[in-house]
Amino acid sequence: MIVVSDTSPILSLALIGQLELLHDLYGTIVIPEAVRSEIATDQSGAWEVGQAAWIITRPIAPDAVLKLLLREVDRGEAEAITLALQTNAQVLLVDERKARHLAAYLELDVVGLLDVLQAAKQRQLITSVKPLLDDLLARARFRLSRKLYQRTLFTAGESDHAHPT
Repeated sequence: MIVVSDTSPILSLALIGQLELLHDLYGTIVIPEAVRSEIATDQSGAWEVGQAAWIITRPIAPDAVLKLLLREVDRGEAEAITLALQTNAQVLLVDERKARHLAAYLELDVVGLLDVLQAAKQRQLITSVKPLLDDLLARARFRLSRKLYQRTLFTAGESDHAHPT
């Protein structure tokens, strides 16, 4: 299975000490050069990511799709989408809304960090999503609306509240 990732899912999990969840769920993660560069410039999570031999950097072949994507999203997201297309990846890990929509339009299977947490709980790699969500918000500069926070907890079976609308 080929899984390509943008910076956010990798770096966010590294910042809360949960990077191994990606390895446990997907095995090898492939990233483009731009994502490797973005991770390297972030002092807080770069060491842990650098130690993960299962995160592999692959070059991309510049093409028209990349040029078009660069008009809409940042370089890391554009290269991750392009790499996913060029490698026929089964999964693209990306969080930013615009990048997710573009990737879905290009018929890629898009998974975000919240999906990763849900899958980790379903596979019993973690016992609860809430503490990790709280860590992401407090330590990883992860942005999440209150509505999506509540919906994520509801989906994980960790909320007694009615499903948010």
